[in-house]
Amino acid sequence: MEILADKLRPQKLSDVIGQNHLVGPGKILSNLVNNKRLFSLILYGKPGIGKTSIAAALVSELNMRYKFMNATINNKNDFDTAIAEAKMYGEMVLIIDEIHRMNKDKQDLLLPYIENGTIILIGLTTSNPYHKINPAIRSRCQIFELHELTIKDIATGLKKACSFLENINIDEETLNYIANLASGDLRSALNLLEMAYYSTCDGKISLETIKSINSKPVFFHDKGGDGHYDVLSALQKSIRGSDVDAALHYLARLIEAEDLDSIYRRLSVIAYEDIGMANPGIGPRVMAAISASELVGLPEARIPLGQIVVEMALSPKSNSSHMALDAALNDIHKGNTGNVPPNIKTNSSEYLYPHNYPNSWVKQEYMPNNLKGKKYYLPKDNKIEQNLYKIYKEMRNEQ
Repeated sequence: MEILADKLRPQKLSDVIGQNHLVGPGKILSNLVNNKRLFSLILYGKPGIGKTSIAAALVSELNMRYKFMNATINNKNDFDTAIAEAKMYGEMVLIIDEIHRMNKDKQDLLLPYIENGTIILIGLTTSNPYHKINPAIRSRCQIFELHELTIKDIATGLKKACSFLENINIDEETLNYIANLASGDLRSALNLLEMAYYSTCDGKISLETIKSINSKPVFFHDKGGDGHYDVLSALQKSIRGSDVDAALHYLARLIEAEDLDSIYRRLSVIAYEDIGMANPGIGPRVMAAISASELVGLPEARIPLGQIVVEMALSPKSNSSHMALDAALNDIHKGNTGNVPPNIKTNSSEYLYPHNYPNSWVKQEYMPNNLKGKKYYLPKDNKIEQNLYKIYKEMRNEQ
């Protein structure tokens, strides 16, 4: 029996719920369809937000031969069969779910056919492909991130679904309750609606009907209209602003949403962007907390994450190192480069090896001529950074 979520599967991009940044008029995937072209790509984002729907709509609108596969369920023989079909027809779209779990044997098998265009790959994943997908596959695909669906998006999908359920009777309040309960997962919302419908004798679905099936409290990850990225931004700004309680609040919201990947990425950035040289050991400690969290999983992952966020919020702050690099990059973008000084070129006979001199330092020029004397790094006023900079200046006999 076909389930409601499959009945609602879009046949064209304009039927996709949300993801207007990709499928809206004039956006990249819509333009690909209009130009009747498709390239290998990876769609990533949370469950139930439209990855499979977009893949299905693309092959449907372009009228392309395709095959759905799963990186964990389908074995190497299944992939051999898919490649044989692609060779027979000259071209085929291979839609692979959970592509981040694809083992090396399957990847090696597919790579040459993706390379020569026999197979057009559409990879689907809930994990960040920059972290989880083999670079060889990644480099052959364009990567697109799907945004979390809003409560309004979910409600829109539920209203569409109601047209497939004969004599359904459900009010706006109950539809919105289901939308809230779904936490951005349209598939979950549709499954709940369908079960509620068939659990009644007359098609009338009330709040009590929904609560009797799913009693978990509604979690407003998007409370007050804040988006997913607003919560991540609030976490970073609370840590940057040394407000430990606010930081723990936003961490709790992200943990409740079970969004560990986003937490890991953001904490890794904060360690170097906002704390940096004021507490240089924070980066490795963040990675240790992430490793521990990955090892134990939820709910225990909250313990190392809570500890590292407290330490980060309480740490002194400095953005000096990344501001220094940005200043250097700005010079590069402006064309302020110049030649590498002769004394530090490869195999230079003029190079003075610092370790042969007292304190492992000897005066020589490292900057290109037109940037001599340029200062990018400006230390902040914190104990660790000032002590390091003091040693640096003493070594160079600077005041």
